[in-house]
Amino acid sequence: MSTNKMIYGALAQFNTVPEVYHACEKVRERGFIKWDAHSPFPIHGLDKAMGLPQSKLSWIVGGTSAIFGIGGFLLWMWMNGVDYKMVIAGKPFLGLLGYFLPGFECAVLSAAIACLVGMLALNKLPQWYHSLFRSEAFKRVTDDSFFISIEATDPKFHPVKTVEFLKELGATQVELVEQ
Repeated sequence: MSTNKMIYGALAQFNTVPEVYHACEKVRERGFIKWDAHSPFPIHGLDKAMGLPQSKLSWIVGGTSAIFGIGGFLLWMWMNGVDYKMVIAGKPFLGLLGYFLPGFECAVLSAAIACLVGMLALNKLPQWYHSLFRSEAFKRVTDDSFFISIEATDPKFHPVKTVEFLKELGATQVELVEQ
């Protein structure tokens, strides 16, 4: 590796789920902040092993759904009961039961859109390029290998000590990845 290139971080490869799970616990305990685990499928409990907080997506979706549901209800009520009154079959202008369905539809539609947009924003997607794509070994993450990457911008990162630490955790291969 040439010395004039910037280092993105360290990448460690593991072969099994228990290995990467326990390695994540050790990395968290060591105090690293800017790191991630990569696997070909979701691993139950890995978010707790990594010390990740609860996702904000449920609050985004719930809040958006509530606001647009109430807004749709009030909008439909105003349009049919105040703005453009039409007597249909002798029904009252502000009969509340008729306005729940449009409000519910607005809530469901806004929740679906908020879920999609919120998920993309929180995951920083679309991300067309990542420095880990430079690693030849990282191509196996979509097939049969598990990885932990620690970014060089982490306050506890040291090129030599971090690589040694990852090897102590049982990684089969550890490499420094360039930006």
